[in-house]
Amino acid sequence: MSPARDISSKAWRGRLSARPADPAVALKEAPKGLFTLDQQDGHDAILYVPPSYQPDTPLPLVLMLHGAGGNARGGLEPFLPLADMANLILLAPSSGDQTWDVIRGGFGPDVSYIDNMLGQAFAWYAVDTSYLGIAGFSDGASYALSLGLTNGDLFTHIIAFSPGFMAPASHYGTPRIYISHGTRDAVLPINRCSRRIVPQLQQEHYDVHYCEFDGPHTVPIEAVRGAWQWFYQ
Repeated sequence: MSPARDISSKAWRGRLSARPADPAVALKEAPKGLFTLDQQDGHDAILYVPPSYQPDTPLPLVLMLHGAGGNARGGLEPFLPLADMANLILLAPSSGDQTWDVIRGGFGPDVSYIDNMLGQAFAWYAVDTSYLGIAGFSDGASYALSLGLTNGDLFTHIIAFSPGFMAPASHYGTPRIYISHGTRDAVLPINRCSRRIVPQLQQEHYDVHYCEFDGPHTVPIEAVRGAWQWFYQ
């Protein structure tokens, strides 16, 4: 089935339908570790489930979004080293093209694919709905802000490492937001990116934790650790 025939009207509006199930119905023998969840229509998705996971104890889940030209595995790599210690389930889909749909003109096929992958993860695993995040770097950070604000009734936390912009189709809920950005970023310069995004979010009364670091367009380990500490506050 082609992506165009499988896209709901909600997906074109950037809205996700998937919701965590009652932990009592989670699979008792769901796989753990790192594995490919799905491959179709130019997309793929990777799931990481820590060895500590037990179906009777819901864990936080974070949807991880790669930067332009990246892939699902690249979306995971900065955060995998902390996943076991932080007891995080990580879901990393790939975009259907070189970058995410809203950056190419509007929500649609990537939202539909993400919705399907979230639905599958929610059906298999017990997820802590108090800690359900969306995170990304660069274009993935821009998409995390855009999709996260549009679905703030699902995501409780948004983590954006060096975002370029945000383009939510609507605003739901009041997710908490963490943003970091390098002061020497030559790809997405801080003055026209995060230093504009953060005041706008604050004016809209979002709870924003903002960190600048002396560095280029990257995700330093200090920013990752800071995000996880903030996530669990």
